[in-house]
Amino acid sequence: MKSQGACGRDGFLNSVKKLQRRETCSKKDRSFSTSSSQERFRHIVLQKEYDTHDPKGHSSLQLPFLQKRSKIVEIVSACGIVFALAHSGICAAFCRESNERICFLNVSPDEVIRSLFYNKNNDSLITVSVYASENFDSLKCRSTGIEYIKRAKPDSGFPLFQSESLKWPGFVEFDDVNGKVLTFSAQDSIYKVFDLKNYKLLYSISDKNVQEIKISPGIMLLIYTRASSHVPLKILNIEDGSVLKSFNHLLHRNKKVNFIEQFNEKLLVKQENENLQILDVRNSQLMEVSRTEFTTPSAFIFLYENQLFLTFRNRTISVWNFRGELVTSFEDHLLWHPDCNTNNIYITSDQDLIISYCKVNCEHSVAEAIDAGGVRSGSINISSILTGKCLAKIGASSSCKKRSFGSMLENTSRVTDALTDITALYYEEERNEIYTGNIQGLVHVWSN
Repeated sequence: MKSQGACGRDGFLNSVKKLQRRETCSKKDRSFSTSSSQERFRHIVLQKEYDTHDPKGHSSLQLPFLQKRSKIVEIVSACGIVFALAHSGICAAFCRESNERICFLNVSPDEVIRSLFYNKNNDSLITVSVYASENFDSLKCRSTGIEYIKRAKPDSGFPLFQSESLKWPGFVEFDDVNGKVLTFSAQDSIYKVFDLKNYKLLYSISDKNVQEIKISPGIMLLIYTRASSHVPLKILNIEDGSVLKSFNHLLHRNKKVNFIEQFNEKLLVKQENENLQILDVRNSQLMEVSRTEFTTPSAFIFLYENQLFLTFRNRTISVWNFRGELVTSFEDHLLWHPDCNTNNIYITSDQDLIISYCKVNCEHSVAEAIDAGGVRSGSINISSILTGKCLAKIGASSSCKKRSFGSMLENTSRVTDALTDITALYYEEERNEIYTGNIQGLVHVWSN
């Protein structure tokens, strides 16, 4: 699921939903998957560089900050087009065949794009934007067909959810697995669920006591305002909004709730300085994991295919099962960003690999991590989620050795620059290409 709030509500706990709702397919043989994964990434090197900054200035843009260099915050790829969104709000589309910039997606002179979503149901890109004319406090969604973008006609799109007031703290979320869109109008405290295929309104939830909604395949969890000793919860059928179950979950009085998360029939509840509780909502069986074994993470990613979940904390990732057991700790996998979000990591659709921008292991050569100017670069690590093993790594020296053109010094400099200050990462599975964006607004293509 992709979540976006009216004022760029893009914290990890919200943006992580993009991967939580990813569609999955059947598992492969683990040994074959491991060997094929290693071979798949063995010869990937730096191939191309795209620039989202237009030194001449995008003629239709009036806002000064849209004309300045800005770090890449999100990359999406579809149908041979790479979309790169900069922190400033400028979004550029690049063609992988010609390696040329096709167009900018900003069709209004005061448009600041906050988020992107590729709708595979109709081959369109949905942009979520705010506007200077509206004080940047109200979200507007637009759908543009990929074919129009290929023809450099981004203004051929059409607006979505015009009837909704999405002023802060309102939001819109795109759920790819269930094929739904969830909107929240803070003005009247109404949640609405739309069909992602045709954007038709399916049903509304009007209840001011609903504090949060969590979505899993087939169901929605409604979390209500807590009472002193419990929190009321409802589980709804996501297709029609019918109530499947209503119940109260007991809480320790006067203790903060760190999180409540839903995973199919499992409910995870953690209060401050208390054990993790795992409740099976079908039979009310409750399991606890000691707070010394399970420390509150900064975020989760649920792996629906493998019946596991990832936790993120202090640049490290761990894999757990729903018996509260630690399944995997990753080797050589210290994330570069302490506030890592799903725009700078990628989990494959089979949910067997995680691709991340990591700090270089200090045991590796200095040349791998530091360029001539003393700027430290990282590496792109491809690791097995089930074993924690690092299957492949794209680093400065390892990538340069594979290139056959240009001088080693020049190649080392180019690759090191590309591996420095990466702020966004995306893996195009069909093309077997990795796209990274950096703090300078540059996008780099890594492929065979």
